[in-house]
Formats: sequence, C-alpha cells, structure tokens
Amino acid sequence: MRKYYFLVITLLLTFSTAITAQVLTPVTWDIKTRQNGDEVTITYKASIEEHWHLYSQHIDMAPPATTFSFEKNGGYELVGEIAETVAIEEFDPNFNMVLKYFAHEATFTAKIKLLTKDKVVVKGYINYMSCDDTRCLPPADEEFEFTFNDKASQQVVKADDEVNSLTGEGENSLWGFFIVSFLFGLAAILTPCVFPMIPMTVSFFMKSGENKAKGRLEASIYGISIVAIYVFIGSVLAVIAGPDIANWLSTHWLPNVLFFLIFVVFAASFFGMFEIVMPHWLVNKSTANEDKGGFIGPIFMALTLVLVSFSCTGPIVGTILVESAGGQFLKPIIGMLGFSLAFALPFTVFAFFPQYLNKLPKSGGWLNSVKVVLGFLELALGLKFLSVADQTYHWGLLDREIYVALWVVIFALMGLYLLGKLKFAHDSDVKFLSVPRLFLAIATFSFVVYLIPGMWGAPLKALSGYMPPMHTHDFDMNKIARDNAGSGGVIAKAEICETPKYHDFLHLPHGLEGYFDYEQALACAKEQNKPLFIDFTGHGCVNCREMEANVWADPKVLEMLRNDYIVTALYVDDKTTLPENEWITSTYDGKVKKTVGKKFADLQITRFNINAQPYYVLVNPNGELLVQPKAYDLKVDNFVDFLKLGLQNHKDGKTVGK
Repeated sequence: MRKYYFLVITLLLTFSTAITAQVLTPVTWDIKTRQNGDEVTITYKASIEEHWHLYSQHIDMAPPATTFSFEKNGGYELVGEIAETVAIEEFDPNFNMVLKYFAHEATFTAKIKLLTKDKVVVKGYINYMSCDDTRCLPPADEEFEFTFNDKASQQVVKADDEVNSLTGEGENSLWGFFIVSFLFGLAAILTPCVFPMIPMTVSFFMKSGENKAKGRLEASIYGISIVAIYVFIGSVLAVIAGPDIANWLSTHWLPNVLFFLIFVVFAASFFGMFEIVMPHWLVNKSTANEDKGGFIGPIFMALTLVLVSFSCTGPIVGTILVESAGGQFLKPIIGMLGFSLAFALPFTVFAFFPQYLNKLPKSGGWLNSVKVVLGFLELALGLKFLSVADQTYHWGLLDREIYVALWVVIFALMGLYLLGKLKFAHDSDVKFLSVPRLFLAIATFSFVVYLIPGMWGAPLKALSGYMPPMHTHDFDMNKIARDNAGSGGVIAKAEICETPKYHDFLHLPHGLEGYFDYEQALACAKEQNKPLFIDFTGHGCVNCREMEANVWADPKVLEMLRNDYIVTALYVDDKTTLPENEWITSTYDGKVKKTVGKKFADLQITRFNINAQPYYVLVNPNGELLVQPKAYDLKVDNFVDFLKLGLQNHKDGKTVGK
C-alpha cells in the first residue's frame, strides 16, 4: 500500500510541474568515454543547479531512481554495476522520507567490454528525476551513443568544456582571459606604431565627403578584417597546441625556459634595444593591394596595419599566445578575439564619428613610455615560466626570496622610470611630471612596498598563485616561529608514521607533516585509523597555490588537516625518475610510467577519471571514497564542510560504493 501511496505523490508532482518542465533544465549531462584495448570506461557527469538535486540509483521506492539502460547488440557487454559518487542521505520533504540524492554534481561510471574488433555502436539513455525542496520535474531521458573500433567516429555526441590539466581553468577563467586580452588590445593602441595611424587611417575612409555611408561601410570592413586576421592566428595556434601536448607545454623545462626567453626578448624590444619587424617584402606586397576597389582594399589595409604595427603589437600578441599555449582549444582563439576587438575599436569608432578625432592627444614621447612600461611588465611576468621549470625539476635557481627580490627591483625601476629618473634611447625629456604619471608611480611604489615583507616570509596572498612556494624561502619568519614553538604548545604537530618518501625535495605548506606517496600515506592511515586527505597538485598549478594560501591557511582548515587527517600531496608534474622497481604500467594508456608525476597523474586519471588540479579526495584507510572529491573553491566554509563531512562519514562507516 505504501508503494502506491508514493506513486500517487509522484504522479501529482509530475502533473503540477508539467508546464515549468518545458523551460527548466536543472540537470545537464557531460558524457565521456575512455578506451583501453577491449575495455571501455564511460563517465556520466551530472551538473546540478543550485537548490536542485538528482536521485541516486539505489532507491527502492518512489521517486524514480536514476537508471542507465543500454541497447544490446552482441558487440559488447556491461561489466559489473554502474558506480556512483557518494550520495547525500537526508529527509526529503517532497516524499516525506529519507532518500539518497546528489547536489551540485554527481558522477556515474560504467565499464563495458567490447566483444569484437569490428565497429561497435553503444546506444542507451539515462532516466532520472530532478527536484528542489518544493517540487519535482517529470522524469526525463538523456540519450547517448558512442562508436568504437571506428577511427572515423570516436567522440561522444556531447562535447564538454576543456579544463587545463594544471590550472583547472574553465569557463570563468576563459572570460577572465578574454578581459585581460581586451586590456592588452587597448594597451597596444597606445604604442608609437599604432596610435599615429588612427587619424591617418580614419581620414582615408572619410576622404569621400560626398559618400560618408560608403566610407563607414569600408571602415567597418576594415575593423572586422583586423579581428578576423588575429582570430585566424589564434585558431592556427589552437590546432597546433591541442590537448595532447598540454602537460608537456605546462611542465617541461624546454617550453618554459623558451617562453621565459621570449618574454625577455619582448621586454628588450620594448626598451628600445631593437625592433621586431615583419619582412619588408611581405609588408610591400600587402600595401600594393590597398588601392584595389570594392571591399578588397580595406581588407589589405587591415593586413598592412597588422604587419606594420608588429614591432609594437608582436610582443603583446606573443604574450597572449604564450599564456594560452596550455592545450585549451578555445583559449588562444578567445585571447586573439579579445585583443583584436579592442585593437580595432578606435579605427571603427572614429570612422563613424570623425569629429572626435580632434580630441585625441597628439603623438609624442608618451607613446614610447607606454612601450617601456609594458617592457617592465613583460620582464616580471616572464619569471613565472622560469619558476615553473625550476620547481618541476628542482634546480634551486629561483627560490621565493630571489623571485620576490627580482620583482621588487623590476617594479622599483619602473616607478623610477615613471618619475623620469630613468631614460631609454627613444625617450623624450620629461620636463615636468604629469598627474597620470604621478598616480602610476604611486601605484607602482605601493606595490613594491607590498612586496618587500615577502623577503622575510610574508605570504603575499594576492600573488600566491604566481610566487614560488614558501618552502623554497630561506628566511621564513613563520617557519621559524613554528619550529621554535617547541614545548610551549602553541602549535601542536601530529605525528606521522615514518619518514616520507621524496621529503628532501617535496614539501607541504604551513608546516604540515604528511606524505608524497599514496601507498605510504594509506599505510599510515590504516595504522592510525584516520581518513586520508589526498591533494592532487602540481608545481606549475596556480590555483593550487591560491588554495594553499587562502583556504588551507585558515585556522579551522589547518587544524583539521594537522590533527584529523593523514595528508598526502601527489605532484602530477614532478619529473623525478622513480627506481625501476617502482615503475608502473598504466591501465589507462598501456604506457610505463617512470617518474613521480606520471605515476600519480595516472592514479588520478584511472581512479577518478579527471586530470585537473587542484583536486582533493578524502578516503578511508581502505582507500574507499568518503565524500565527493572537491576541486578549486576559495570559499573557506565550503572546504571546512567538505572536511567535516569526510570525518563524520569515516566515523559512521559511510563510503561511496565501489
């Protein structure tokens, strides 16, 4: 009888929300496959909107459980049960009973075995119901289809947003990168190669006073062509720098040292040491086509502008492309789109409103000052790439205090330049200090003052993602205070079981004691009967450093990590070679993993179907998941709740099903 009672409730809720279901899609699915020989892993990731939830597979009565159905065709078979991440088990007001459900996100994993070497098509659908605290939507179906053993069709129907393997970058950071690129485009306008061309170019389009409409149309084509040329450059890079080389570009010493040298060359060019120019024959070829009629002329004018201005825009464009060369297909395209939109904006706007040309400041020495300031910024930013290589290979060349000292000197010199105390070859005499230069100098020297305490171990949280880690600092006042707390009991250190592997070159932040090897950490967790906190991290991971500086440093988080968990940091980009007896053969790609980083990167991919960092996992001493893993999130309260739930589930014996 109770079964029918819940069925009636389900039908009533379905009827009452039939209309709103047409516009609400609180659950979206991202489906991926990974093939290794005749074994295939299918990962279904559900993204759930705030205040909504998705029900577990393991529900005996109404509401309908989430189910996965496969069309059988003899070409494959399902292996075992479909696994799911840990579900929340709480009272559900919609059904007046305790149910298992997911909030925010859920991941389901199915394994199938291919029974033939011929083409195999796997079809099926997901049936699920989503509810909030007051209503439920009608059950919905999500279809899926994959093809295996057919090189012409290997992709899932739905494509997901790419994630950088070391930074965890997604949609939000792409928007941020677009904005930064747009600002770079605005900066490029204020260079000696570009700014004087604005009135000249606009005058060309508006010279036919009797046909202003035609002039404006040609100016629009000119602006669009500038955008198209730069986006084309970004698209070419996107094809070349695909996801397969992302990790190599992000962590290997060769590209990082090369990028550092490129930034140094760009800075030298901006300082006036030399100019980076396009070959004259290429510029002349483009200029010769400017006089062609119709729409061809504006297109070649745009190409000429791009080529002629390369000595000023080349370093800026190169900076954007270097920053985007991390394996994301969209990032270089978005970077060039943002840059070119800002770059083309004045030419199009002034062509439409030529009366504002007279209000532009006249060309002069201030344009070269813009280049020089950009040169200082290029020099400072280039150090990040050298730092990544230094940390990944443990060279010890660019420890934190050296890095901070270089930034202090670079920005102090920049401040002196803004005050007119330094002068480069192409600079004009600064007869008086303008108000804008004064304000910029004040901002620059304020930044230098902020940096100086970093020489003695100040955390510099605003820059934590771009600085080398604190353990490389030789004179860290916070570390000295911790080490000398001693018997005073100010800082209690939890005991670990044995000397950690790799402790001579890998370290945990904030004086935490822990491990850098999964098996060793799991053995200690068993010995002390504590849950294990796994931090998948990387030397070149900006978001990892931000999490450590802004979230791990919180007293509540630090206390739980120190006293309630066994902590292990698994560096997925470390290049240290393992002893031959510790090499492993991956079940994911069949390759032998010979370094510390590759071993733990493979563990993250094969065990958790993800390769983004930071990625935090809580397991019990048997290696079973206690809660859903957590990624980059700077909200301290969320991280505290994550750790508390892991502790509670460990005490209660709750785990995620295998």
